[in-house]
This record gives sequence, structure tokens and C-alpha cells, in this order.
Amino acid sequence: MGSDPAARLAAQVLGLLADGGRTLAVAESLTGGLVAATLTAVPGASRSFLGSVTAYATSVKRHTLGVDAALLEERGAVDAEVARQMASGVRRLLGADWGLATTGVAGPSPQDGQSVGTVFVAVSSSGTGGAVAQRLSLDGDRGQIRSASVRAVLALLRNELILPANEAGQDTEQNGDDGCLQP
Repeated sequence: MGSDPAARLAAQVLGLLADGGRTLAVAESLTGGLVAATLTAVPGASRSFLGSVTAYATSVKRHTLGVDAALLEERGAVDAEVARQMASGVRRLLGADWGLATTGVAGPSPQDGQSVGTVFVAVSSSGTGGAVAQRLSLDGDRGQIRSASVRAVLALLRNELILPANEAGQDTEQNGDDGCLQP
């Protein structure tokens, strides 16, 4: 895995999932499959990773992942609750124990009233039935924003997997140059 932070996070979360006999599904918008690609680059990923849905279009978020149409109409696709519903939707759709989601604005232009670099990542657990979201304010170009989003969603999952139940499940906000939570 070398020095790539995303690869290290992917290996770590897949190990934690496999050790617990748990499975993972991913719903991606702005990352367009990068989370799934990062996970499947890890040897043995198939022990825990079930699959993903690249829900780039709002209609896919609504029809495939079950995101509430009124929510999408009112707030747009770049929203914490949309991210939570995407994570829960993909988890249910693919029958996984855990679901991840990414939605946001990678640029070059603002979207849904949100500025470039505004990203929401979310994790959903079948154990609690709930989902937690994190708002990121990222700097950089399109590629840097997408890469930082991959690292952030994997770090959020890692933290949910290792934190005691009474500390997990808290929505957060992360600002910074790349919005990455350090491993």
C-alpha cells in the first residue's frame, strides 16, 4: 500500500470489516467510483466489499438509492441528509452491514447553491440503523477535492468502526487544505 493515505485507510477499514465478519457497500456521486476503486485495489477486498452505485445523477440518487424526492427538491444533492440517505440506501440495496456515501461539488462551478469544495460524506450502519455525516470544506482543484473526499469517507468509516458505541454516530464538520482526517 506504500505511502498513499487512501490506500492505507482502505486496507485498514477492510481489515476491520473482515475481522468482524462485516460487509460494505458504497454510493458515490462526486467521487465517481474512486472510493470503490481504492477499496478494490486492496488484495482480499472481496471478503468485505460487496459493491457500489455511482449515483452521479440526482434521479439515480432518488430512484436507485431511495433518497427522498422532496429533500432533493428542497436542498439539492449537496446536503448532509442526502449523504446519510445515500449511505443508508446503498447499504439496504446491496444488503451490507455498512454503507458509505459521497456527494458534493468538485468544480469547476458551484452547484445547488454550494461552493466548490463543499462535500458531504456519510456512513450508515445496520447495527444502529442510523447514519452519520461529515461536512467538508475542501481546497484545491477537481482532482484534489475528489481525492480528499475519498480519504475523508474512509477515515469516517474507520473512526465509526473503532470508536466505542457511545462516541460514534456524531455528525462533524472538517475544514482545511484537503479536509483529510489523519490516520
